[in-house]
Amino acid sequence: MLASVTLGVYDRDAMDERDIEIRNATYGHFVELGHAPMAAEVARTLGQPEDEIRAAWRRLHDAHALVLDEAGDIRMANPFSAVPTSFVVEADARRWHANCGWDAFGIGAALHVDSVIETECADCHEPLRIEVHNGRPKDKDHVFHVLVPAAAWWDDIGYT
Repeated sequence: MLASVTLGVYDRDAMDERDIEIRNATYGHFVELGHAPMAAEVARTLGQPEDEIRAAWRRLHDAHALVLDEAGDIRMANPFSAVPTSFVVEADARRWHANCGWDAFGIGAALHVDSVIETECADCHEPLRIEVHNGRPKDKDHVFHVLVPAAAWWDDIGYT
């Protein structure tokens, strides 16, 4: 059974029901595996051809429901990162990389569980361990700063 994940904002009008089913299976695999699934894995689960999965991933990419790399494989299924980052999240006795500080909080929220974020201060590089309970950080003294305005995030989501 694939995990159930609550997802954030995306352009739902750009997706049909089949795309949503493929998106949900992709996210479910990501949660269960601890890393991005290959198109063949999602295809086997859904009993669909791999090229159908890849075509749906392209539409989902265009709708900002996930991010593909240049080869057409999953790079980001927000809040999960397919590539190692400096944001490691432990939640539900498993570990994932998050794309950024914002997404690090999103992993526990998407799974509806408490989490621990391990990262470092972007300024002094001091290690940070942030415990998150009921969606809120235990330590309220940390400051979260985003250099790129939210309206420009998708201009270069990999940089943001």
